[in-house]
Amino acid sequence: MIHNVTSAGRLMDILPLFHDDFRIQLLVTSTGSSVFQDGVGELFTDLGLPVLPWKQALSTPVDLAISASFGGQLPLLEGKLSILSHGVGYTKKLAGSREPGAGSREPGAGSREPTFGLSAEWLLADGKPFVDGLVLSHPEQLERLRRACPEMVDASVLAGDPCFDRMLAARRYRDRFRRALGVRHGQRLVVLNSTWNPEGFFGNAVGDRDILPSLLPRLTAELPADDYRLAAVLHPNIWYGHGPGQVRAWLDRAVRSGLTLIDPVHAWRQAILAADVVLGDFGAVSYYASALDIPVLIAASGEEKLDPEAPLASFVEKAPRLDPYGPLRAQVAGLVDSHEPRPGSAEFVTSAPGRSAALLRRHFYALLVLPEPAAPALLEPLPLPPYDPPLRTAPLHVRTRISGTDIVVERSTGQPYGSYDADGDTHLAVHEDTRDPSALELADVITHRGPADDARLGGAAAWSAEVLRLHPHCSAAAYVSEPDACSVRCRGHGLFRLAAGPGADADPAAYASALYAWLATGLRVPATGITLRVHVAGSMNPVGVTPDDGRPYSAAADPRDSAGAGRPPQ
Repeated sequence: MIHNVTSAGRLMDILPLFHDDFRIQLLVTSTGSSVFQDGVGELFTDLGLPVLPWKQALSTPVDLAISASFGGQLPLLEGKLSILSHGVGYTKKLAGSREPGAGSREPGAGSREPTFGLSAEWLLADGKPFVDGLVLSHPEQLERLRRACPEMVDASVLAGDPCFDRMLAARRYRDRFRRALGVRHGQRLVVLNSTWNPEGFFGNAVGDRDILPSLLPRLTAELPADDYRLAAVLHPNIWYGHGPGQVRAWLDRAVRSGLTLIDPVHAWRQAILAADVVLGDFGAVSYYASALDIPVLIAASGEEKLDPEAPLASFVEKAPRLDPYGPLRAQVAGLVDSHEPRPGSAEFVTSAPGRSAALLRRHFYALLVLPEPAAPALLEPLPLPPYDPPLRTAPLHVRTRISGTDIVVERSTGQPYGSYDADGDTHLAVHEDTRDPSALELADVITHRGPADDARLGGAAAWSAEVLRLHPHCSAAAYVSEPDACSVRCRGHGLFRLAAGPGADADPAAYASALYAWLATGLRVPATGITLRVHVAGSMNPVGVTPDDGRPYSAAADPRDSAGAGRPPQ
């Protein structure tokens, strides 16, 4: 039984426990009790199971009904009922009742706010338990249940956390998940995470609570593009409450600056496993991250929304806080460098790590009054997400320092305070697909990313020559066609092929900026080529530079261009 996409995620975790059992017919229904109904239909389509309208589901005798929420008229179901948490245990205060139509998870649903899922208001109907199996992940939840609703203790079962178990099993593939997000050697992946409440990191812009809009441009400006990779994991209710298109519209500038929006259903766990640091709030994802020994910086605490006895409340109280008005790079780097494991988080997520599949199947089949299948109970491994590197089309401010053939490169979407280097130089690199065409007229380097054999562009040689003709103030055009190589035409020097050597792992567009800056000092590439040592994100990348056609590009060769039109290198 699906309340909304959020609760559906936990139910999808446990579906494999019924695989290969010909005695079982699976059905699915939506309780319709959440205002966040968008996305549910797509999930039903993906599942490919018979869908019962909610009224029909209430009148259909079943052997077992499973929910990961309390929404809907659950006491009216004709069959055994098991309920799981759809988060990290039961942690939030939320009023509710078992009257028909109740079960809304909207704030303000009642005058009192007991703990959601662990109180009589949620667990009793007419003073009696209506749940046949309340799944808990840790004994501390049982102790809170005993104090708040002792009538439900006998129907509770400790069965671990299948969401966390899937993450634990996938930890070994962390490097794969990082590569899927295009995280390069030396980069730190910063994941922004928000729950859906108005008090969350991605709030509702009431008063001074919603800090994300002002924080995003600073993050992309203060965290250098080659040193940091940004991704956002937003609660499904944010996605489907406002609409995916609206979320993308709000975050468009950040996406063009390198932020990746993570699929909130199928890929959020992989992103958390890949992260070096999480900027989060009081939601379950931040707690899962801490339990996985990932540094967490709390951007929105929301203490008033939490059960003060829940471990999550203690975690939020003690975790480091983000100062949204202080220098961001120092806070993020300092958190990573000074991080110490917080064993309490992992301890309270589950008392049975790696065992939820066996415990849950045993519980479900006991309610079904069926012997378990002989095969072991197993959960699906987390899938490897599609390759999703950042596509930065926002202009990049590039700072360089040169010593011989060593070039230090640092790129960001802005010039953060304190970034000026009296011994260095700066230039502007702009992607050809930038939203602002005027930026192309100011660009020192214009870049493009695409396959080398794109017939529409005529290849790197033709494209780069055209760019220098169309933009007489541009000094270099870089065509990035491979993960570790590019072709660069520099005005007055010709076309060059740049290829990274063994051990190198940086954005080829950074190599192009390094070559531009190096040539701007008056040096020239020998006919036999040269190796530049490009320092990016704390690592040295040997980059071979070889002439591609042996002929310098001549601005005078095109009637639309005048000799000497290129401005002096900055």
